[in-house]
Amino acid sequence: MSSEQPVRLPEVQDVMVSTAASLVNLAGIRLTEREHRNPAKAKEAIEAARALLPLCPEEAVAPIKDALAQIQLLYVKEQRGGAQPGAAEGDERTKGADERAKGADERAKARAKIWTPPGS
Repeated sequence: MSSEQPVRLPEVQDVMVSTAASLVNLAGIRLTEREHRNPAKAKEAIEAARALLPLCPEEAVAPIKDALAQIQLLYVKEQRGGAQPGAAEGDERTKGADERAKGADERAKARAKIWTPPGS
């Protein structure tokens, strides 16, 4: 008999959490780093992370879900092409109010497009 200890394998839930977190990180890299930029691949990573969340232990889901929400917002911004110039007329007060309203509308639309895992 050998005196060596058997190799301890990770638990499935630990692998799920690690994989979901890695996918969120990968999506962030695909959206932010110039040499790795690929929004289509970012979307794949986002969708894969979303699919894994229901399989992760409840105590690990909140931090991953928060990071995923931030990446999803970044993805939505990417798809919208950033801020577009407004055509507001009038004095500076009117222009500022129009820009604030436009920003609020854009944020509301982005929130409406955020993916949420089933059962949330």
